[in-house]
Amino acid sequence: MKIIIDDLSGGDVIQLLEEHLADMYAVSPPESVHALDIVSLKAPEITFFSGWENEQLQGCVALKTLTSDHVELKSMRTTRAARGKGVAKQLLTHALNAAQANGFTTVSLETGAEDYFIPARKLYEKFGFSYCAPFAQYIDDPNSRFMTKCL
Repeated sequence: MKIIIDDLSGGDVIQLLEEHLADMYAVSPPESVHALDIVSLKAPEITFFSGWENEQLQGCVALKTLTSDHVELKSMRTTRAARGKGVAKQLLTHALNAAQANGFTTVSLETGAEDYFIPARKLYEKFGFSYCAPFAQYIDDPNSRFMTKCL
């Protein structure tokens, strides 16, 4: 899979992100949805990656700079067709390697507490993320789980 820094201008990427937001609002209360829209993902503190195979979008992930040594994992999503094929592992590996290469020492994330998010939480656990208190702008929320990893 080829993973690139994406400018979020392609229709496939936009469609995947719109699907992601729709799913987040379908499974979580609105006040507990922390997924970013396309405009927010174009902010200068965010690096957005998309993964492609044979010119077909497979998934995406983003890194949001919080401090000089701390980044947040955002917008981790695979296409429906790519699920179960190891795409999420490849994207997460790429994001963690990019964070480390850019001098970050900590990667944190927020994900949902609902059963829908169990596969994501299990993936993060396999990659060495541990549960933590809310970080950055987050507050305690029964619908959120916070995780962090030292690089």
